[in-house]
Amino acid sequence: MIATMTRSRPLHPEAREHRVLAVALGLNALMFVVGLVAGLIAESLGLLADALDMLADALAYGLSLAAVGRPPIFKARVATMSGTLLLALGGGILLDAGRRLVTGSDPESAVMMAVAALSLAVNATVIRMLTRLRKGEVHLRAAWLFTRADVVANLGVILSGALVLLTGSRIPDLVAGIAIGLYVMREAWEILGRARRARGGIGLRAREPFPAPGVDI
Repeated sequence: MIATMTRSRPLHPEAREHRVLAVALGLNALMFVVGLVAGLIAESLGLLADALDMLADALAYGLSLAAVGRPPIFKARVATMSGTLLLALGGGILLDAGRRLVTGSDPESAVMMAVAALSLAVNATVIRMLTRLRKGEVHLRAAWLFTRADVVANLGVILSGALVLLTGSRIPDLVAGIAIGLYVMREAWEILGRARRARGGIGLRAREPFPAPGVDI
């Protein structure tokens, strides 16, 4: 009787956060590997950009897991690191787009659409799990924003793959990669803005006169 009651007892909010973020971390890490390999094989900038976005998510979820149960200052810093990571990866995507415009590429449309559709299914699952947590603290809102960006990116890669198939041109793939890069950078600025507001709300400047190296407060 007691054991049954214990098993049916709802999870503590922090335990629920930990479980959801752990599952999201595993799924995004897996899809980063799949997307990276497929992007290299298919010579698709869109898939590579999507894979890097998944990597950013996996790292963000790992940081968010570390933030569960920690003070608000730590959580604001987690959001700052996540946003900075997204900003850097978005810039890297744009640089690679410029390289491909010069050196050329031959993307495989079928691989693009298949892998992007798989990524979309994974991200739809993750965003459904995160929806209940997105109104929580800043690091959880950042995690939800990451996944929302992924869904848009997946749809963009599927569309670009279809256009590559129909036109025989690599331009749709490059456009998708550039669009994902710009979208990722916009999300990064949004997350950084939220983190700045959260730090201001808890009086971080007064409490942290000697900030950690590399953390902009």
